[in-house]
Formats: sequence, C-alpha cells, structure tokens
Amino acid sequence: MALKKTKLALLVALAIQQLSHPALAQTAAPETPASALPEVIITSSRELPPTYNAPTAVSATKIEAPLRDIPQTVNVVPLSLLRDQGVRSMQDVMKAVPGIGMSTGDGQRDQVTIRGFSAISDQFVDGMRDDALYYRDLSNIEQVEVIKGPASVLYGRGSSGGLINRISKKPGIDKTEVSAQVGSWNQRRGEFDLARNVSDSGVAFRVTGAVERADSYRNQQFLDREAFAPSLSVKLGANTKLLVQGEYLDDRRVTDFGIPSYRGLPVDVPAGTYYGAANARDFDYSHARVTAIGFTLDHRFNDAWSVRNAFRNYNYSLDRNNTLVGSVNETAKTASLTRGNVKREEDGYFNQTELVQKATLAGMRHQFLYGIEVGKQNKDQVVRNQANAATVSLFNPVSPVVPFTALAAPSGDNLGIMTVASAYVQDLVTLSAQWKALAGVRFDNFKQETRDRRAGQPNLDRTDRAWSPRAGLVYQPTQDTSYYASFSKSFQPSGEAFPIAASNAQIEPEETTNKEIGAKLDLFEGRASATASLFQLERTNIKTSDPATNRLVPIGVQRTNGLELTFSGDLSHGWKVWSGYSWLDARFTSSIAKDDGQFVQGKRPTLTPVHSANLWVTKALGHGFGAGAGLNYVGDRFANPGNTVTLPSYVTADAMAYYRVGSVELQLNVMNLFDRSYTVAGHGSSKNLNQPGAPRSAQLTARYNF
Repeated sequence: MALKKTKLALLVALAIQQLSHPALAQTAAPETPASALPEVIITSSRELPPTYNAPTAVSATKIEAPLRDIPQTVNVVPLSLLRDQGVRSMQDVMKAVPGIGMSTGDGQRDQVTIRGFSAISDQFVDGMRDDALYYRDLSNIEQVEVIKGPASVLYGRGSSGGLINRISKKPGIDKTEVSAQVGSWNQRRGEFDLARNVSDSGVAFRVTGAVERADSYRNQQFLDREAFAPSLSVKLGANTKLLVQGEYLDDRRVTDFGIPSYRGLPVDVPAGTYYGAANARDFDYSHARVTAIGFTLDHRFNDAWSVRNAFRNYNYSLDRNNTLVGSVNETAKTASLTRGNVKREEDGYFNQTELVQKATLAGMRHQFLYGIEVGKQNKDQVVRNQANAATVSLFNPVSPVVPFTALAAPSGDNLGIMTVASAYVQDLVTLSAQWKALAGVRFDNFKQETRDRRAGQPNLDRTDRAWSPRAGLVYQPTQDTSYYASFSKSFQPSGEAFPIAASNAQIEPEETTNKEIGAKLDLFEGRASATASLFQLERTNIKTSDPATNRLVPIGVQRTNGLELTFSGDLSHGWKVWSGYSWLDARFTSSIAKDDGQFVQGKRPTLTPVHSANLWVTKALGHGFGAGAGLNYVGDRFANPGNTVTLPSYVTADAMAYYRVGSVELQLNVMNLFDRSYTVAGHGSSKNLNQPGAPRSAQLTARYNF
C-alpha cells in the first residue's frame, strides 16, 4: 500500500509539472552561482498581500525561507483566506488544513490532532511556546503556519504530528481599520487595527483588539470575550530594532462537553441538546484570562552575522466548572452526569537567543542558525470531580440543578514546575543550483517537578535529556519545481504540559520519527502552488488519560502512513483557489490496552479520518463585487480508542459574497449552506463527549479603512 501511495504522489507531482511547464519538465535549470541566489530577508513589519499563495514561512526554519526550499510540509493559512471564509476560531482555521482532526478540547481550549496525533500542547505564537489551555482570538493574527511532522529540533518537546504557529500583526505600516460583525444566534463582534509610523523617528506602534458577545445553537451556550494587543517598534540604530508586544484576553463561556453516544453512534437528538446544569451560565462556565508581554531585539552586525533575542512572559488563569456525561445505561436509556471543577493558575517565561551566520564554504552558500532557549513554567492546578451527580433521560434530558457545593475533596491539588534549557544548530545549505540541504540537531534538558499539597502524597521530580535531529535534501530541477526527502525525530516527556504524577513519573519519554518525501511546485508564474507529500510517522510508548477516571491508559505504538495534497493560489481573471486532501492510514500497531471491552491494538486512533478534503473558490465579479463557495469533507472517525463509537462522515458547504469599494467592505458568509446534521468533533478518550456541528448560520461583516 505504501508503495502504491508513493507512486501516486510522484505521478501527481509530475502531472502538475507537465501541465504547467511542459518544456521545463524536460529541461534542467541553468547553472546559477550560489552567490547569485536571491536573499530572503526577515521583516517583522509588513502588510502581507491579499493572496492565497503565501511564498514564505518562518516556522519551519526560524529564518524566512521560500517554501520550496523547506524539506517538510508547511501549510500557511493567510489572512486573506481567513477573512474570505469569515473564520472566528482556531477550529475554523484548521478546517482549511489537510490532516487535521477536531477535538472538543474539554469545551474550554483549542485542541486538534495532526496526522493522527494529539497536538494539545503544540501551540506557538511567533515561535514561542503558548501551551496554556484556552481559546485563542484571531484579531491579532496575520497568518497561521502549520508544520507537519516532528519539530523538536527547533521547538523542543512535543510535536509528533506537527505544531501550530500563529504569526501576529506587527508595527511598521500605516493603517486604521475597524469592523463590525453580526450573525446568527445573536452574535456581535467588533474589531479594530490601528498602526502608525511616527514620522522618520524609527518608532512605530500598532494596537489591535476585539469585543465579542454571542449566544449559540447549543442550548445555554454563550460567549463573552475581549482581546487587546498593543505593540511598539523602536529603531535603536541603523542595524538594531526593538519590538515590544503585549497581549490580553478574557474569555467566558459555557463548558460544553457535547452529547453522549448510543449503540455505536452519537445519540440522535437536536444539535442544541445540552447535558448539563439547569443554569449553565452560573454553574457550567469556563472563565479564562491570559496576559502576556514580550520583546524581540534584532541586531545586524554585518552582511554575514545577525542576532535575535526574544522573550515572552505569560500569566494564565482558568476557572472551569462543568457537567458532563460520565456513563450511559443503554438499557434504561439514561445518562449519568459527572460534576467537575478545575482551577488553573500558570505563569512562565521563555527566552530564545539565536545567531544567524551566512557564509560561503567550499563554494556552497550556508545559512547557519545557532540557538539557545531557556524557560520555566509554574502550573498550579486544583481538580475536583463527583461522579453520579445526577441521572437524566438519554434522549430528552431535563437539566438538573447541581450546585457546586456538592463536589468532593480535590482529586488533584499540586504545583507543576517545568524548567527547560536547550541548544540547537541548523544549516540551510545550497549545494548547487539544483540541490539544497537542511540539517539540524537540538539538545534539551527538561526538568519536571510536582509539589503535591494533598496529605500523604509524595513530591515528584524527573529530568529528561534528549537529542532531536532533522535532515532533509531538496532537488530543484527547475526554478519552480522542488522534490525533497527528510527525516526528523521528536520527544514527548511524561506530563509534557501537565504536572507529572506517580503513574507516569518513571516512564521514559515517548519518541516520534518521521520519514517523508514530497514535491512542491510553483504554478502560473508563481501565483499558485501545489504540494504532494508521502510520509510515515511512528510514535512509541504512547499513553493517555481517561477524562472520567483520570487513570493513565497505556496505548503502545502508533504508526501513521499518509498522503497529503494541496493546491492554492491566485489564478487569472479574478479566481482564487484553496484546496487540500489527506489520506491517513493510522493504526495502533502495538498495545496491551483495552477500551470499552476492546483491545486497542490494530484499531485506528481517535478523531482521525482516513480521508478528508476541502475546497474553497472565490471569484472577483467586477465593479467591487465578488463571491465564493467551498466544500469540506471529513470521513468517518472513531470517538474512543476501542473504536466502538463512530463519528459519521459528513460534507458541509459554505458560501460568501462581498462588495468592496474604496475603503468600505461588506461581506456576507453563510456556513453549512444546506443545513446538514453532523458531528464536528469528539473528545479523543471518551465515547460520550461528542460535539454536534452548527446548523446553517449566517454572518454579515462591515469593514472600513481610513
């Protein structure tokens, strides 16, 4: 099967090449001296063009490099696509990326799987770890970059299937933009983006923000959110720049765990059916608050040497109260509810110092990256749960009054301390006009401590030291065609983003290896691009936690063989296209675990469809008018490791129309155009926590630039 998929990937790449450049397909690129190759310069202040085909990315290499030079799959979701599709959440963003599985995130955080592996802790902003458990706002985001496969070589622990890096808006332009949005279920949102260059003083600032209020198709759900992000750029000298950034987010909503299952499928009830407290606003809410401040200092010594120091400090608090389905009695057709409360208080910092060297050695051009990262996180949590707090009808639940005072003593009450010290080196080298290579290695010293406040519970500590290598080779027979092969490795320590416990403190880190080949083609004079990648990911010693019992469950070894295809860009006559497809053959190849009476070995990982695809097309119609439409297909997924509950496949359609003239823009988006019923996400460990997708909805956005 893997051999067939390899042939398919190569045939697709070659076919696209022949269609776009039949002559170049048979002609090698002319010899060009390495010194004449175009130089890519990192710019922290810019207004990205309204394109679907982002030419560069910084996430995969920490230096801004053409995507065709990176021997790894990198999906760059640009702002223009986010706006055209009217997205309002990270879940909406991830719909556009192949190989992604949606998780409910316990109703209080962004969470997905990438290529079959959980990415709960693999969130970053501008290359800095952002693993706090909350819903991100998009008002300060320029684009989202998704690195596929292990990325520990630059980012440290985690990233089996990949990671998500949000690129924030930065000063350096002159702009004043305000927008107002109204939509279904009483949705109201306002945004602003103010940016100014202060004369010729070398000072620039930018401030973005948003306020949102909404109800929901889910009964009792609501959203109260404010976001604010100021930034200041100061030119300290001809070759030195300081960027200071701040961030504030306040988010309050119902903690929604979704609906249970019945006889192998999500229970057949209206999409709004809520299995929780009678007054969810007061008893089932999650309130998250995030503040962060950081700086980036860039200095260029000369044409060959430059240095960058980046620092980020954050504070995060969460008060989560929830009612969820703990178990189902299919005979009696009832659901037993569990009450819970989680309080988290976190603070931490990360500092990265990176030195970039450009050199020509033995006739080959090199870009060396030398880096050191240090950081510390304090994660305080108190967890309470009470099973069998109430029993409701499975098909017609009547929300009970379940007061917070009914909760038992804490099942967890501790402080987790995580300290990291790392060093890494990377070389992006131009071997010849047709060949490039990327190689790097990182060493991490990661220490975890747990200070337990419960009587009789021991304090724990563990230190892991790990090497994370990466190597890739790129062949470019023409200026717009790249073929690559790569190998990379990552590690996932016990706990990873949570305090270690007695059940996992002695367990060695999980390890993931990735082998990948692929092709990247620039089409239509660089206005569009196509990619094909074939890969094998294997993660060993996998473990997970049952949300109802907090019991550590050994899963074993998981392997994903996969194929991903993308095509995106700006075509002629006002057409724009964004599309992707993924095939994921993922299995637990070795496991002693059982779930819901079934052995996990041989089963598919949760929330991972074999097939998924997306297509979005827009057309400028002239005189300021335009329209767009798209389809999103997700195949069958399993809700639990035992594969006893299936989340059925679905297809949804979205549409958009706009009018843009001068400084004014009006846009109407309609989501789930044909009002299909579907399940958009599951929990990943439980069969009874499944999220119904939204019925047909609409939102109108007015945007004004002045």
